[in-house]
Amino acid sequence: MDWVDTARTARDSLPGHVRDLIDAVRAELVTVKDPYFRGIDNLPDLPAGCRITPLLSTVPNGLHVCHFDHGRGWLHYTFVSRTADPQIVVEEVFWQ
Repeated sequence: MDWVDTARTARDSLPGHVRDLIDAVRAELVTVKDPYFRGIDNLPDLPAGCRITPLLSTVPNGLHVCHFDHGRGWLHYTFVSRTADPQIVVEEVFWQ
C-alpha cells in the first residue's frame, strides 16, 4: 500500500487508537484478493464499525472509501490491479 504525502501526514497525526484502526483496515485491504469486491463473506474481515463502498456508484472501478470508527473517519483509496504487484494508493485520510 502506498500513501500520498498528505494522506500519510494526516494518518500520522491521528491518535494511536485511530492509527491502529487504519492499520487493521490496511492489513485487510492488502490481503484480500480484490479490494474493490466486498462481498457478504468478506464483511466480517473488516474491523467493527468499518465499511467499504465506491465513492461513486457509477464508477465501480474508481475511488473507493472506507468509512471507519463508525463513520467518524474515512480513507479514500484507489486500486491498480496488476498481476505481479497489485497496488493500493491511499489518497486521503480524515477523522473527526
